[in-house]
Amino acid sequence: MTDASENPADAANDKVGVVIVAAGRGARAGQVHGPKQYQSIGGRAVITRTLDTFLAHPRVGQVVVAIHADDRDLFRKAAGAKADRVIAITGGDSRQASVRLGLLALRDHAPGRVLIHDAVRPFVDGGLIERTIEAIGERQGALPTLPVADTLKRQSAAGMIEETVSRNGLHAAQTPQGFPFWPILAAHEKAHQLGKTDFTDDAAIAEWAHIPVKIVPGSPDNVKLTWARDIAMADQRLSGERQHFPDIRTGNGYDVHAFEPGDHVTLCGVVIPHDKKLSGHSDADVGLHALTDALLATCGAGDIGTHFPPSDPQWKGAASRIFVEHAAKLVRERGGRIANADITLICEAPRVGPHREAMTAALASMLGIAWERISIKATTNEKLGFVGREEGIAAIATASVVFPGEVPA
Repeated sequence: MTDASENPADAANDKVGVVIVAAGRGARAGQVHGPKQYQSIGGRAVITRTLDTFLAHPRVGQVVVAIHADDRDLFRKAAGAKADRVIAITGGDSRQASVRLGLLALRDHAPGRVLIHDAVRPFVDGGLIERTIEAIGERQGALPTLPVADTLKRQSAAGMIEETVSRNGLHAAQTPQGFPFWPILAAHEKAHQLGKTDFTDDAAIAEWAHIPVKIVPGSPDNVKLTWARDIAMADQRLSGERQHFPDIRTGNGYDVHAFEPGDHVTLCGVVIPHDKKLSGHSDADVGLHALTDALLATCGAGDIGTHFPPSDPQWKGAASRIFVEHAAKLVRERGGRIANADITLICEAPRVGPHREAMTAALASMLGIAWERISIKATTNEKLGFVGREEGIAAIATASVVFPGEVPA
């Protein structure tokens, strides 16, 4: 057994050693996604968040992580580049055994003080670490706690309430628990030699070994992730705090068709009597052609000619709503939701205003979106250019689509 008096290096080494316990199987949290310390919360593994906090603290020196023998690949992946900054050892068959092995791994580094922490408390913060370090004395440990707020009941053997337990002076223990290194190592070694394996935390071993432990304020955020719902709630909390970059894409389209002799034009799916018609292989609906290109642009699916080449006779005289509905289907197949469609028709005649409501209804049906998400506008070209000379009609369309996920960094 190592005696504290054997190592005067305690005072010389001001850096604090850390033992992180991560060898448990986490059966209560379920193993569908692996042991709980490697499950993802807010996009990173639980243990990664824990490691980051300790390694970032300026007073932390060597860190030892006790892991399960089967988890070496999981740990290397979770630690990433930080794996080179820690000592990973195989833990024991209990938390107490893992802590002892972690302390033994720190022995050659001879830290004056040591913090012992559960990997599944990823919300530990620098302030709590600092408070705990400051409270460690030459023969005194430090324990972060929260006063017990709930009323406590003792259960009888029959499953009934036997008595109400006073909560005065009662505290819920957290980690990291801090100790002078050599005394806590000696206490663990002594417990191991005597076969005492029923300690639930290191403060209990310190109490058994007559090492006084000072209580310091814990943190209500420093929760231990025990159950599957704890992990789900932690993920929800962190996901809400993350800065999101939603995948919102905007596409635009432009089309123009010349007039030719006829008695009507088709604009945005509505037939409007006119003394000319638009020339084109299909019904030459310039508004819907522009919108088709705008929708296809949001998912990189080419243009209208890619899907409906004018050289293909099957599209001769076809209703252009077919093109829009096809583009909307491609968007939805890729998980997109159409948020808005905006079309500007540029012409001297015919007048668009009287037909705007019918056009909006036609587009709502084609796209499967509400009327208020559709805008149809018209303007003249002030008698300038081919539009001003009433030789044709042009259209500009913009579509906004929200896709699942986020914009890649």
